[in-house]
Amino acid sequence: MSKDVIPTYRIAERILYLREQKIILDRDLARLYGVQTRVLNQAVKRNSNRFPSDFAFILSRTEVERISQTVTSSSALKFSKQVRVFTEQGVTTRSRGR
Repeated sequence: MSKDVIPTYRIAERILYLREQKIILDRDLARLYGVQTRVLNQAVKRNSNRFPSDFAFILSRTEVERISQTVTSSSALKFSKQVRVFTEQGVTTRSRGR
């Protein structure tokens, strides 16, 4: 995982609004942390007891299709078997080491 400071604009441009909350796709969060998406998701699965239920959730196929149609860079999402998203509260809580 990279120790570099991530510019705010790089994070802001990846934030989406879904289910009445701000979220970031697993692949985008993994890129920001400098790890592969599967590595990030494996870490979350292995340590599920450390993550509150509002930290992340899996998108439905309908949500994946809607995002892939509206976000140009997300067209490859429709081929993903499962897409996890991380909520704003989850990302900021974990980033602060809580």
